[in-house]
Amino acid sequence: MNAKAEAGASGLDTAKLVAAAAIVIAALWGFYFFAEYSLLLRVVVLLALSGGAAAIALTSVPGRQLWRFAIDARMEVRKVVWPTRQETIQTTLIVMVMVLILGILLWLFDMVLMAILRFLTGQGG
Repeated sequence: MNAKAEAGASGLDTAKLVAAAAIVIAALWGFYFFAEYSLLLRVVVLLALSGGAAAIALTSVPGRQLWRFAIDARMEVRKVVWPTRQETIQTTLIVMVMVLILGILLWLFDMVLMAILRFLTGQGG
């Protein structure tokens, strides 16, 4: 990594993030404070202010790192080889059968242990 990436957030970056958080908090407060106004108007203003706060936050070093991470994650998702419908159904059925078999085995094991415990404690019929 280079020195700029390792340096982290500067004072200006911290101020940007604090300003973005303050805008979001003010937008939420305004959304509920002006409850008598149209819901559509309040949602539009809330979304606009939240978008502005996101734009401010993305201009900081942590914001740019987050954006880079999102782009890289999207690129990795494109590389994934997704299973076909048939493979998904077969795998699901195998899991369901194994859960059923394991449930029956655990139930039988529990019954045997309970019978042994009743025999040892004298509570059996």
